[in-house]
Amino acid sequence: MLLVIDIGNTNITLGIYKDDTLIGNYRLTTWFKRTSDEYGFMILNFLMDSKVEASQIKDVIISSVVPKIMHSFTNSIRKYINKEPILVGPGIKTGISIKTENPKKVGADRIVDLAGCYYNYQGNALVIDFGTATTYDYISEDGVFKYGVTAPGIGISAEALSTHCAKLPEIEIEKPQTILATETITSMQAGLFYGYLGSVEYIIQKFKDELHQPDMLVIATGGLGKLISQSTSMIDIYDRDLTFKGLKIIYDKNRN
Repeated sequence: MLLVIDIGNTNITLGIYKDDTLIGNYRLTTWFKRTSDEYGFMILNFLMDSKVEASQIKDVIISSVVPKIMHSFTNSIRKYINKEPILVGPGIKTGISIKTENPKKVGADRIVDLAGCYYNYQGNALVIDFGTATTYDYISEDGVFKYGVTAPGIGISAEALSTHCAKLPEIEIEKPQTILATETITSMQAGLFYGYLGSVEYIIQKFKDELHQPDMLVIATGGLGKLISQSTSMIDIYDRDLTFKGLKIIYDKNRN
């Protein structure tokens, strides 16, 4: 079995593959001060919940955009799973050709999502990952990544409202029934959701216009991707497991 792990700024997601089937997934909060033992206990609990023994894990592959926790996290893998994890980064085979100005600065999460898209769907596609930041990455028909956009995630925008406006409360991010809000909470939700949705649709359209690709496939993933995808016809597919799929593909290319 293969343990696939994506370490993001807000959450750490873990999945287990048995052959080519994802049989379990788990999410925990990214917290800088956890020790390797704490991470180890959490991973073992995840395996136990999935009815998998640590000894059944053949390999571990990790993508991460949070360098601060990598020392403790990788040590937890070594100590509790008894494996040396494969880390997605420079020098690893991904099947994706990165043609940006500085390829080494491209986040591992973006590369993994692009691999998941290219080998499970197709090229000439825009991958949108709704995470702490929202990223828009274009992969060409021949597997080249050259263009990407990074925007604040909707969670950051919601936090900014309540943090910088003294009389505005923290709110749950959800789609209000109407933009015609009559009180503070729904007015904030309407502004956040519909304003954010409008920016998503505009960026998608700009990609299609400037690349002259009106039929470009648009795939969404990430925490709030489902909510946004259900509210627009401009997103073709929502795949919550796209990152796991990308990690499995990259593992298969490097396991020998």
